[in-house]
Amino acid sequence: MADPYTTLGVSRGASEDEVKKAYRKLAKELHPDRNKDNPKAAEKFSTVTQAYDLLMDKDKRARFDRGEIDADGNPTSPFGAGFGGARGGPQGGFRPGGGGFDFGGGEADIGDIFEGLFGGRAGMGGQQGGFSQGFGRRAAPAKGANVAYRLRVPFEDAAALKPQRIQLRDGAAIDLKLPKGVESGTQMRLSGKGDPGPGGNGDAIVTIEIEPHRFYTRDGDNIRLDLPINLKEAVEGAAVRVPTPEGAVNLKVPAGSSSGKTLRLKERGFHGKTGRGDLLVTLMIEIPAGDPELTEFVSHWEGGGNLRSRLGV
Repeated sequence: MADPYTTLGVSRGASEDEVKKAYRKLAKELHPDRNKDNPKAAEKFSTVTQAYDLLMDKDKRARFDRGEIDADGNPTSPFGAGFGGARGGPQGGFRPGGGGFDFGGGEADIGDIFEGLFGGRAGMGGQQGGFSQGFGRRAAPAKGANVAYRLRVPFEDAAALKPQRIQLRDGAAIDLKLPKGVESGTQMRLSGKGDPGPGGNGDAIVTIEIEPHRFYTRDGDNIRLDLPINLKEAVEGAAVRVPTPEGAVNLKVPAGSSSGKTLRLKERGFHGKTGRGDLLVTLMIEIPAGDPELTEFVSHWEGGGNLRSRLGV
């Protein structure tokens, strides 16, 4: 795979937010569902996802930046990037010293070097100064490619965190438990559900897309709803039925309510990472056209005075 920074079009010092923003833009453009007639798009999408996975893993990103692993996550050499003078001449390489190897002025026992690299002295021969035939460590075989999926989730299911079933391309069906804080663009990783490879299967990367709703709108972890009420309910007050993602409940409308008044139903919104949001209900008074009783009533009513006087008119 190419340099992950180049793949995502970000600088080497890019923040996590910059990496996420770049990935989301490319993932949206290259997603297989939007490029069904372009097989290369799916390949590019997988490459972009692999680059994103590496850069969002702090440990792997640091090792890549140091040259210890390549863009596929494989070791670049059994010595890492510090040997051979590749990074800055003598300080980055090694040269013979009086009693071992000189790393920028200090001495180190060669046994300690290999113990640090290989987790023990198995890479050395029976004697301190000899190398065994097992010197070095072979790079681990690469895993198979990750496979990208997109899962459309109904608005109310996302708010209530209802489990969702996804069909994988191998025919398996899996029930996913949505995480708290879920939103469009949230990614879920299914370990070992990707393509096979010599080092094991890759992963399935599921991107969540929350479907819009016909009368709810999302506001952070809160949900907003415009609720129609009639004039009698507004004037006298009433208990009215209100839909929520988990079923209808009663809401008390105070007497003398006006259009635009917002009432709160606690913990009827989305499950956030630190708590649940609310359902914010905005009252909207609807006046029926051509109602003879209402027309008769207002013909003898002064309307409560000039409501626009505070506006200076």
